[in-house]
Amino acid sequence: VQLQAFGGGLVQTGDPLRLSCAASEGTFRGRALGWFRQAPGKEREFVATISYGGGTTYYGDSVKGRFTISRDNAKKTMYLRTDSLKPEDTAVYYCAARIRGDASSNDYDYHYWGQGTLVTVSS
Repeated sequence: VQLQAFGGGLVQTGDPLRLSCAASEGTFRGRALGWFRQAPGKEREFVATISYGGGTTYYGDSVKGRFTISRDNAKKTMYLRTDSLKPEDTAVYYCAARIRGDASSNDYDYHYWGQGTLVTVSS
């Protein structure tokens, strides 16, 4: 079971960025996936989640309308398109997978976690 997030970096306010999460076959097939983030000194925050088929997506209130989650099951990869980035989006972004169940905004529903990728948004 493996998840690996990448694509983070240093960007300026308003810039777009696309994060990717590559997963092993056993981690990806049939599983709902999610993105979470954690800023320094803050608790982990829900960002977005997507069902296995991609038909169901949910977003955290702070990113709704700016971020887009998607997945390519053939490539075993999930994406997070981040538009109109703000300094308050600065955080380590993590991808996660459920063992079973549909898309969820609760981090305790996820059993597999990848290492994070740091996104820093300068003002």
